[in-house]
Amino acid sequence: MLEYKGKKYACHLDLGMEILKGKWKSLILYHLTEEPVRFLELQRRVEGISQKVLNEQLKALESEGLVNRKIYPEVPPRVEYFIAKKGADLMPALRIITDWAQKYMAEEITYYED
Repeated sequence: MLEYKGKKYACHLDLGMEILKGKWKSLILYHLTEEPVRFLELQRRVEGISQKVLNEQLKALESEGLVNRKIYPEVPPRVEYFIAKKGADLMPALRIITDWAQKYMAEEITYYED
């Protein structure tokens, strides 16, 4: 048993899955791997996410040190989000899950474009 931020977890895997739980966090990290992205562009890339949920998920990822935010001193202010080192270190694990899904779910996957 271990404790992190006042919550108890059965093991490190339990903790890691808690940090990434939900539909959106891994997708947000994926879309930040190549370059910094502004909020509305990130919302377009993460298809189906509302502004409210995106904002909540970005704050959660930022509080865990997986994502950083840069505010430029302009009017109106420009804000960009980018993956932090801690988040980039997580990407190989997410790629393994992606490869697993491609390998074992290939026969059941249908690809489409909007």
